[in-house]
Amino acid sequence: MSETDVHERSSTPLGTSRIPITRPLFGPEELVAIQRPLETGWVVQGPFVQEFEQRFSAYTGALHAVATSSCTTALHLAVAALGLKPGDEVIVPAFTWVATANVVEYMGATPVFCDVDLATYNIDVHQAAALVGPRTVGIIPVHLFGLSADMDPLLDVARSHGLWVVEDAACALGGWYRGRHAGTLGDAGAFSFHPRKSITTGEGGMITTARPDLDLASRSLRDHGASRSDLARHAQGGYLLSEYDRLGYNYRLTDIQGSLGCAQMDRLEMILAARRERAARYDEALAALDWLVPPVVPDGLVHGYQSYVCLFRPSTPTMPGLQALSDRRNALMANLEAIGIATRQGTHAPILQGFYRDKYGLRPEDFPAAAIADRLTLALPLFPQLTDAEQDRVIGALRAASPA
Repeated sequence: MSETDVHERSSTPLGTSRIPITRPLFGPEELVAIQRPLETGWVVQGPFVQEFEQRFSAYTGALHAVATSSCTTALHLAVAALGLKPGDEVIVPAFTWVATANVVEYMGATPVFCDVDLATYNIDVHQAAALVGPRTVGIIPVHLFGLSADMDPLLDVARSHGLWVVEDAACALGGWYRGRHAGTLGDAGAFSFHPRKSITTGEGGMITTARPDLDLASRSLRDHGASRSDLARHAQGGYLLSEYDRLGYNYRLTDIQGSLGCAQMDRLEMILAARRERAARYDEALAALDWLVPPVVPDGLVHGYQSYVCLFRPSTPTMPGLQALSDRRNALMANLEAIGIATRQGTHAPILQGFYRDKYGLRPEDFPAAAIADRLTLALPLFPQLTDAEQDRVIGALRAASPA
């Protein structure tokens, strides 16, 4: 999922308003929330961050929750706390936002890309099992667009080979896997509060884990490697600095963001219910379009619907004909943009991005599902404030469109 363009504007036909791909939900409560730390004078990581962590932990069922400056830094802290080092290999999906692979590179390790299941856009468990090698230390499955990856067989693979699992749950708030919240099944999970996510702190992330050692290490590493937080230090007088026995980072969330996160948590159930209602409305209205494949939700899973991503499929996609189909999808997206309806490709495939393609000599034909998803996915507008009239405009435009 792209980390950009939430506030993008463009011209629309006279008399119509533009329907964005998403819109954060803010109200007077959020305005009050961001003022509270300003009134106390404590604006760095502090009591509101702690409250946000506690509330997030309670909602997801995670034993520990550690707030960070972004989901990328949450992933980075998680793999650092697990001891990822140069020479190690980590299996990651070939279709995901580039940050999933980047955190492996940050540690000097090597991402080993695995193709995805085109039905769910998540990592193909069978192919992942075949990629485990002597240098493999972990797997980072991604719960893409809010739908959990198939975790039980993936965890079986990890256990059988002694691998850790860090869930990239950036999009997965409100996503459940057989009764457990996404991001709480592996060794650690990482969530995003970017404005395109269900709730937002502007930028921000959260690590979830049941392991006390990862909780303590993550709290230290996010704060330069400190032995205790500023909040804990000031509770004891604050006149002596912490000890720094490890190399850490400055990946802290501010109390302004923490307070905003608390206000957003108050809205969470309503936001998720509205997203699911809009998704169900799309499902019903677009069912007759044989050229557009809606999201799939396997039995036992609850989709968080961070976004509503379809597959443009007027004919069976093949690698030789992929570019032609992609051109047709892009033309459709341009036509929708011209009438004031924003769409996006679902996300990108890192294997097609210059850094990974060139460094590892990757070819799209080795990851056909990821390449097809990169070129043919289509995300539709989805947010709680989307009105029936606006959604009807989107549906009507799609029904009237010819993919030819």
